Amino acid sequence: MLEIEAIYENGVLKPIRPLPLEEYQFVHVTIQVKTSRIRQSAGLIRWKGPAEELERVAIDPEFGPEENSL
Repeated sequence: MLEIEAIYENGVLKPIRPLPLEEYQFVHVTIQVKTSRIRQSAGLIRWKGPAEELERVAIDPEFGPEENSL
């Protein structure tokens, strides 16, 4: 069994690193969507709002640590 990370882009699943497979080798693929770290840790900070809003706040530069420094 081989476990890899890949990204789905323009209708194609692309592995992050080269695969140790022969050219034209058939494989069986099972896809498990990776959850973002923000969604995984939402319960740790006792967030009461929707996960989508927390994700927006977490990635928005307006809410970065430099904005909150004393």
